[in-house]
Amino acid sequence: MRILHTMLRVSDLEASIRFYCEVLGMQLLRRQDYPGGEFTLAFVGYGNEADQAVIELTYNWGRSEYNLGDGFGHIALGVDDIYTTCEQIKAKGGKVVREPGPMKHGSTVIAFVEDPTGYKIELIQLSTHESSQDRELSGSIK
Repeated sequence: MRILHTMLRVSDLEASIRFYCEVLGMQLLRRQDYPGGEFTLAFVGYGNEADQAVIELTYNWGRSEYNLGDGFGHIALGVDDIYTTCEQIKAKGGKVVREPGPMKHGSTVIAFVEDPTGYKIELIQLSTHESSQDRELSGSIK
């Protein structure tokens, strides 16, 4: 088994596609309208769905608002240079809601951005994340 996709209901499909593609650098992989069900699905990601998990953006026609709930946390993306990535996101009109820095009670450098619907995306500095995982696996972090 493997994870295929994560589905997010979005209030503005075009703004969401722009955010994930232009701001976060994903590609629009496929999009389809379902007139009988009055919804549109758009799949975005960093590579082919056959090889990687992707995000399914679901737009229910005529729906402009969602209660995001308190059960969903965030999507996480690994980045090589979190500081430059955050500056690029801001320059493209993206909203950084937590500037880069160490996570609470740890050393992994993280930041958070928010998509047009209000979903949080965690950015994780890969070099600090990988070294934290190495320490956890060796038993030095509990």
